[in-house]
Amino acid sequence: MTIMYGIPNCDTIKKAKKWLESHNITFEFHDYRKQGLTLELLQTFETALGWQALVNTRGTTFRQLPKEQQENLNKDSALALLLAHPAMIKRPLLVHNQAHHLGFKADQYQEIFA
Repeated sequence: MTIMYGIPNCDTIKKAKKWLESHNITFEFHDYRKQGLTLELLQTFETALGWQALVNTRGTTFRQLPKEQQENLNKDSALALLLAHPAMIKRPLLVHNQAHHLGFKADQYQEIFA
């Protein structure tokens, strides 16, 4: 099973979904806003990818954090922020054959689904 995690209005999510659909790949979409995010799921992501990779430092949500909070992130504070603000998780987060992948590039997806 393939699951894509994210928020539906994200342009990168839209591109990744379009790519999967055009390649006839069946997937489930997990919308953080509608379906939520649990600490257990977030910890699974962190174990697979590391907390630093999960934090989208280029996104609006992160940039709106106080400078002190941005500069003093550690695993615990990052996970608390990501749980409170799932839009801060890099997107899309794709789980395919129990492997976790972040971001979208067509050639990357071509390799994942080869």
